[in-house]
Amino acid sequence: MLIVLKLLGSIALLIYGMKVMSEALQKMAGPQLRHLLGKMTTNRVSGVLTGALVTVAVQSSAATTVMTVSFVNASLLTLAQAISVIMGANIGTTMSAWIMSAGFSFNITMVVWAAFLIGIVLIQLGKHRYLGDFLFGLSFLLFALGMLKETGIEMDLASKPAVVNFFASFGTNYGTILLFLLIGTILTAMVQSSAALMAITMVLCSTGAITIFQGIALVMGENIGTTLTANLAAMSANTQARRTALAHLVFNVFGVLWVLAVFFPFVKMVCGIVGMDPYADAQTATQLSFALATFHTAFNVINTSVLIWFIPQIEKLVCLLIKPKKTEQEDEFRLEFIRSGIMKTPELSVFQAQKEIVVFSERMLKMFDLLRDLYKSSDDDFPKIFERIEKYEDMSDRMENSIGRYLGEVGEAHLSDDTKAKIRAMLREIGELESIGDSFFNVARTFRRRKENKIVFSDAQTASLHDMYHLVEEALLRMNEILSGQKKEYDIAVSQEIEGRINECRNRLKLKTILDVDNHVYSYDNGTVFMDLIGEFEKTGDYIMNVAEARLGVTHKDI
Repeated sequence: MLIVLKLLGSIALLIYGMKVMSEALQKMAGPQLRHLLGKMTTNRVSGVLTGALVTVAVQSSAATTVMTVSFVNASLLTLAQAISVIMGANIGTTMSAWIMSAGFSFNITMVVWAAFLIGIVLIQLGKHRYLGDFLFGLSFLLFALGMLKETGIEMDLASKPAVVNFFASFGTNYGTILLFLLIGTILTAMVQSSAALMAITMVLCSTGAITIFQGIALVMGENIGTTLTANLAAMSANTQARRTALAHLVFNVFGVLWVLAVFFPFVKMVCGIVGMDPYADAQTATQLSFALATFHTAFNVINTSVLIWFIPQIEKLVCLLIKPKKTEQEDEFRLEFIRSGIMKTPELSVFQAQKEIVVFSERMLKMFDLLRDLYKSSDDDFPKIFERIEKYEDMSDRMENSIGRYLGEVGEAHLSDDTKAKIRAMLREIGELESIGDSFFNVARTFRRRKENKIVFSDAQTASLHDMYHLVEEALLRMNEILSGQKKEYDIAVSQEIEGRINECRNRLKLKTILDVDNHVYSYDNGTVFMDLIGEFEKTGDYIMNVAEARLGVTHKDI
């Protein structure tokens, strides 16, 4: 019982170490990785190399795949580009198998204690805490591998006739290979870690419990089971993202099928590379672990080398299997990019939230366009357009709450100072965007009061209202550009200049309205409604300016 607990504890520590190490690497290079994925996928070969490099960097094919699915969901990568990246991720993930095989070849715990010490010192100092987190995670990983090796020796399954006879009863035939392939798929899907299953497979092989053929069948199953991560992440995403996740499954299933067709000769070839006879009764743990790592690498490299030329065909297949969803109503509340299943790392989550904020601002622009329609509408159309504006106001409240809650969940993670600052700025952005929605709804209600009281604006008032409308529209368009673009490309001075013109227009019209009412050009009620509209538009200009300041990292003290 103690040995079983030691085995399970070592596996848990292995998974935790991989997670800490991967998250630390992503925090250190999150923005650069996103830039790499977005910019270095100009063709299928560069896409494969990019996927492999990113996966080696973060030590997690699941993180790369989920990030890729999210990029497709955000329309930053095409389906063809994403397929090539995922192929590369499958190659990059083989590095984990080599790290584990190294752990089975010598007493790797010898270097763990120094890594633990350096890691904790760096974490405590704070300046290089992400490097410390990485070393801490790596130490846990190496320590877990050492414990697994020791546990395997203690288990000594090869000396237990019941265990040996149980696995020997399966024989070495295609039926057994298919069974172990299925077991590998199910276990990986349940554990959600192909690295953990690879470690278990190495333990079983090194202790003589299973043959190299059965171990390789488990590894093949792990390749299929690991695709569940991306498919789960994409369940609530858009059509292209779901197709990307399915392409990952198609890629690995195809690879398993062709390996099954030449299974025994292929395994013999792989074992020959590491100088091992797969049919021999006695092999060392080092040979067995290196044979598994070699198979994992050969499988993914050959599979990618073949399928890289068939990316258009894979794209057509997944498009045929997954049809687009029915178009949703434009006025219906929904989040485009934030999906709970996709949130995997803080860096990626912040990126998703920023894309959602862009959608939020675009909807506020649509709401603003509806105000123009409302002003010009007939008595019959007025209630319908007013109802649509009311829906948009409700939508703005719900978007603020949903994005805010999402950012709150992200904020609970261990974040870099830069990411914390981004979240604070984004919380301010959504608050101001919601205020813009409230302001537009106030304008709509003022239009309704004007209609109910049968107030008719003069030509001069109408022209002035149009002038103010166009100024606010210019500010809104500028705000949307800033939110969707790179911050370094925009200067806050342009937004300040537009806001200055809005303020000047409000002051000029306020003075003119007082004089016109004094001179009985129009009634006091008329002037009050007109100035309520102008005043509300000026408030909108302030909210727009606040959004631009938050996005560009400018405060009133800086102005």
